[in-house]
Amino acid sequence: MLPILSHRKIVGYSAVLLPFTAQGEVNWEAFTAHVHRTAQAGLIPAVNMDTGYAHFLDSSIRRQVLSLTRQVMDGAMFAAGTVVLDQPGDGFNPAAYQREIEQVLSFGGIPVIFQSYGLTALPPDRLLKGYALFGHIADRFIVFELGKMFAPFGQIYDLEVFEGLLSIPQCVAAKHSSLSRQLEWERLKVRNRLRPNFQLLSGNDLAIDMVIYGSDYLLGLSTFAPDYFALRDRWWHTGDPRFYELNDVLQYLGWFAFREPVPAYRHSAAQFLWLRGWITDSQPHPNCPRRPQSDLPVLRRILRRLEQFSDD
Repeated sequence: MLPILSHRKIVGYSAVLLPFTAQGEVNWEAFTAHVHRTAQAGLIPAVNMDTGYAHFLDSSIRRQVLSLTRQVMDGAMFAAGTVVLDQPGDGFNPAAYQREIEQVLSFGGIPVIFQSYGLTALPPDRLLKGYALFGHIADRFIVFELGKMFAPFGQIYDLEVFEGLLSIPQCVAAKHSSLSRQLEWERLKVRNRLRPNFQLLSGNDLAIDMVIYGSDYLLGLSTFAPDYFALRDRWWHTGDPRFYELNDVLQYLGWFAFREPVPAYRHSAAQFLWLRGWITDSQPHPNCPRRPQSDLPVLRRILRRLEQFSDD
């Protein structure tokens, strides 16, 4: 375990949910409103992530996501996933990654390099060469380690590979989604030793207090409540003890929403945003696993508890 870093300023990226209507169509108005809401709260929007159903979307919809995000952000910082759709047994496709990275860059975003079957099948030396190649396309990019509980093509790299990623100058951050405190602590130790200014972005929705040990974050959970995550982060920076109680409520929301099957958390997010009056339908993407309607009373109680917190 690492020491607690009091009063550190936390950087939060939030993976933005892509809302859908009851008819299974994208609710573009609700999406742009949520991107704006996320940025106004003080978090950095991340679009075309797994929270935004990136692997379920065709290229035209992902491009529309980028276009609308650029309009909303008006030059401000945002991140976006680079999605290469392949199948088990397929080889690494650098040309497809180049197209995805260049598209994100063309809309002003920071590329988040999604894994694929071809990429994660590479041996460590070729894997690092692949990421180094991305650095010739983008002057900064974010690596994404995705646990298999989220996606079958995901892989959590060995520490030696993580060390190798730190040696790539254009690789400025890594989102780590193993849901393991121990693996994240190990990466923080390596980061602190080799490259202290490198951002380790926690993707652990079951341990959102990793920020007190030096992680920043890129979470799906924060799309439920970007306002309360931003408030929690401010309280940590100022040393306000209310951080702990607010963090506890947000963590309870995380444990409830990210229970098995984990990918159904996106339906939980839609239910929660619907309860908040932020979207008009509580339906997820048609291919997303569903939560039962009986979740709604629990989510409503959590929301009422969150509403007791304010910066007054």
